[in-house]
Amino acid sequence: MCDVCGCGDPRKITIDVHASLLSENDHEAAHLREHFASKRVLALNLMGSPGSGKTALVEAIAGWLSTPRARPPLRLAAVSGDLATSLDAERLARAGVPSAAITTGSACHLDASMVHHALHGPLAAAVNDCDVFFIENVGNLVCPAIYDLGEAARVVVLSVTEGVDKPLKYPVMFRRADLVVFTKTDLLPHLPGVSLGELHANLARVMPAPRALEVSATSGAGVGELVAWLEALRDARCGRAAEVHPPGPEPG
Repeated sequence: MCDVCGCGDPRKITIDVHASLLSENDHEAAHLREHFASKRVLALNLMGSPGSGKTALVEAIAGWLSTPRARPPLRLAAVSGDLATSLDAERLARAGVPSAAITTGSACHLDASMVHHALHGPLAAAVNDCDVFFIENVGNLVCPAIYDLGEAARVVVLSVTEGVDKPLKYPVMFRRADLVVFTKTDLLPHLPGVSLGELHANLARVMPAPRALEVSATSGAGVGELVAWLEALRDARCGRAAEVHPPGPEPG
């Protein structure tokens, strides 16, 4: 059961009215954010429904970066949240992305302490030396939206197969996003009821400054544009990549 939002038990939630429900998580997230900044690591909270294509998107980015088009390529690392398996982390490792699994049991989202704990394992060195760190959240469009993980930006992955109404049905998730990636666009010819125009219009109704990219991990369409967005964001948020990362505090 999630002890903060009560998502595992709709009948009873025990709270301390004298403290913010998320104060402990926010404190941990602030510590993580300082650490990522000291290492010039762009940390991204990657969120979306189960099957939206989060893992496939990171695989596609890794594949694009392995081609001669990417010089010098961004260095990637990732953690993958899942209730019961390490399958997504294993997929990313096979794609050449240093990865670790965070198995949450019954929790339907990651929190900052879970990410912090993962950085004390074998993945720590890879994260400290990477350019972009993907925090692949548990597949869910509700609870992950309210948890700060120390990220620099939030990316929401939405498959076109999910329909055009998802931004309207889950506005909190999309309202707080920095980027929305519409995935599986290669399937659009087989989805006569799905209009990209309507999807963009619905996103604009809930996202204050709509920013969306259309991508197919299968065909590779749009992946280069997504990589360009990552590069620009890293330069803006973290400064240009250096040969040696400046020293900074380790997560304590």
